[in-house]
Amino acid sequence: MGLVLFPGDGDVTSPDVSWSSTGFKGFREWLTQAEEFALAEMYGFGGDRPWSTVSTTLAPLLDHPDDDGPDLTPTQCAAMLPPLEALIEQRQHEGSDPVLQRHMDDARQLVAVMRFCLNKDVELIFG
Repeated sequence: MGLVLFPGDGDVTSPDVSWSSTGFKGFREWLTQAEEFALAEMYGFGGDRPWSTVSTTLAPLLDHPDDDGPDLTPTQCAAMLPPLEALIEQRQHEGSDPVLQRHMDDARQLVAVMRFCLNKDVELIFG
């Protein structure tokens, strides 16, 4: 089973980003490492650390059920864009590791979809 994040504009030609369930978990693990904590220690991901103890604007994405839960608002997307773009900028010259390159490509696609949602003032849907 997989996951697709897409704009809530009703247009099937709008940009989206997709992962397998395992791929999305790996992407979130990569993001939490960049934010200097481990996903596995967090409540809902095998640990008991509450999300309220973590200070990251990426929390709405990181602590979101794979295929359920509230959609992300344009305001939440706007708040997550700067740290995602900074991560892409920081990591873009770190070599040719295929896993890193996949995460970077996914981050770029996610930024494009979030920017689209912000420009259209629509929610980002998990489906």
